[in-house]
Amino acid sequence: MKFAKGVVKGRFIIFLAALILAVPSVIGMVKTRINYDMLTYLPKDMETVKGQDILLEDFGKGAFSFIVVEGMADKDVAKLADKLRSIEHVETVLWYDSFMNVDIPKEMLPDKVLDLFNKGDATMLSVFFDTSTSADATMQAIKDIRSTVDKKCFVSGMSALVVDLKDLCEKEEPVYVGIAVACAALAMLILLDGWLVPFVFLASIGLAILYNLGSNFFMGEISYITKALSAVLQLAVTMDYSIFLWNAYNEKLSEYDDHKEAMAHAIKETLTSVVGSSVTTVAGFIALCFMSFTLGADLGIVMAKGVIFGVIGCVTILPSMVLLLDKPLQKTRHKTFLPKLGNIAKGIVKVFPVLALLMIVVAVPSYMGYKQTNNEVYYDMGQCLPENIEVVKANAKLSETFNVASTHMLLVSTDTPEESVRAMLDEIKGVDGIKNVLGIDSILGSAFPKDLIPEKLEEMLESENWELVLINSEYKVASDAVNAQIGKINDIVKKYDKAGMLIGEAPCMKDMIETTDYDFKVVNAVSVLSIFVIIALVEKSISIPFILISVIELAIFINLGLPHYLGQSLPFIAPICISTIQLGATVDYAILMTTRYKKERMSGEAKKEAVTTALRTSIPSIIVSGMGLFAATFGVALYSNIDIISSMCLLMARGAIISMASVIMFLPALLMVFDTVIVHTTANMTKKENHRKVFKGKEVLV
Repeated sequence: MKFAKGVVKGRFIIFLAALILAVPSVIGMVKTRINYDMLTYLPKDMETVKGQDILLEDFGKGAFSFIVVEGMADKDVAKLADKLRSIEHVETVLWYDSFMNVDIPKEMLPDKVLDLFNKGDATMLSVFFDTSTSADATMQAIKDIRSTVDKKCFVSGMSALVVDLKDLCEKEEPVYVGIAVACAALAMLILLDGWLVPFVFLASIGLAILYNLGSNFFMGEISYITKALSAVLQLAVTMDYSIFLWNAYNEKLSEYDDHKEAMAHAIKETLTSVVGSSVTTVAGFIALCFMSFTLGADLGIVMAKGVIFGVIGCVTILPSMVLLLDKPLQKTRHKTFLPKLGNIAKGIVKVFPVLALLMIVVAVPSYMGYKQTNNEVYYDMGQCLPENIEVVKANAKLSETFNVASTHMLLVSTDTPEESVRAMLDEIKGVDGIKNVLGIDSILGSAFPKDLIPEKLEEMLESENWELVLINSEYKVASDAVNAQIGKINDIVKKYDKAGMLIGEAPCMKDMIETTDYDFKVVNAVSVLSIFVIIALVEKSISIPFILISVIELAIFINLGLPHYLGQSLPFIAPICISTIQLGATVDYAILMTTRYKKERMSGEAKKEAVTTALRTSIPSIIVSGMGLFAATFGVALYSNIDIISSMCLLMARGAIISMASVIMFLPALLMVFDTVIVHTTANMTKKENHRKVFKGKEVLV
């Protein structure tokens, strides 16, 4: 109570401090670097990651791109290649003139070299950068290349994808926030009892979001997914806390004449409720930190931090604003548009055997669909972008014209004998889907005159410790075919060179697939276990956590099972994050109803009356909460052209509705079915005085 009275007394100072803190928060938000490269979140001890470091350290090569030009004469291509070499951070441009002087007839080169760089009127150049794939310098170099070439040139590769993704995100993100705010405001105008209330809520939550985004500066950088989702998610998840305070304040106004005293009691009551409610949400986000693919930690830390800022803002900034604007807030109140739901509650409890059976019937296909959805996710980030984006068109052109869908880089130890290297590369050429192998020995062969090989070519492809070989594949990144191909190549490489390493986008993606498959199991287990323990401690029960988690897990199975039956493929990160977020964010609905059920049972109500009362009193809060989460995410899902963002927002919006419906329909049925078990496995519920009721003038046990 001392804290609550302090907030009320210092309301002017708190509001002023909140506004002042917004300034450094904006600066921190602007200065936080955004990472658009998913591959950087792979564990650092993986061979593919170590190989990328070696490539940069020994060869001075990091990012890699193919450039396809059409209708250009060889001399003009040579001039273009020289222009590209002059661009800052372009380390190497590998083309026909890298193998011999452009004045020497092409016929001098082996056919496989000509086929590698020429197809009809199209010419391909391989470009290496001296910086990593998603470095700011690389992205600027890609922009410089695009400004150097004309419309008949196509720049492909992961760095080009990162550039286009960044541009699209920066264009869409302000709109995301605007849509989320507008939809959330509309939902609150309909569901709450005041015309001004939603805007006060949004101002308070907006400051908390700003603090969260500003404090990301201390993390060094955050993922673009985290940046795009954090504000929307924080708004959606913490809106409930503001509603708790507002409802508590209005209840206390009927008990206390002084609105400041009423607010102090409301803060005290809200703090207890909100802290208890937020713990499960924070636990869900923290579970993401157990992923070895560190994007989970990135999103988990930022969102857990956002929930904490939301709680602090709810019991400090919001009370200050409500007290300062108390008169206009009270004058603009109106009746809520939510109908009375008493009859609905009675009807649901009345047919509980049917609903319990329906839950079992729905669970089987939902779980089967859920398992299949996890097997049908995609990992190719190019699939996240619209087809009219430059890099998507460039990758399509490269595949159509040169039949190159992905490129692997092989690092061969210089200790490996030349004859072993040639034998190894010959075997690799025979692997299904290999288009060509580009290395000094593999392309030119031992019969080609060494004095005709430019010195710069040797410098490009050889270092003191390693020889670099480029392997072009007909198979797309992250496809089953390319993953099988990578496995076969790795087997061949290790047979000849134990130190040899296959690196590049496709090998990294293969590692990502294996890593995230493991992560999915770990994160699910951690989130369920942690939330189980929290519910067990809060409810002082062994059975209640099983019941509550089973209801929300069914909602998750339905939500993530639908894409399989609808023929949709999700980005790989979506099922991992959504299963945890949906559990942490919506299990509160079930806790709210169960807590009221316990209270009614322990006060002497029979199970049917206790469940009916719990359902009737909880439905309005559950609907407001669920619709708030739905409203804040659904509009973004419809708007975004980035599939990974739209998919996750759609899953969150749909998950909120499904969890809301599951708790309202199925939880009362389970409480009725397992009432005896709950009573005997929950602290203080077996006391006889809690189960006595007057029936026809006599006290009986119920």
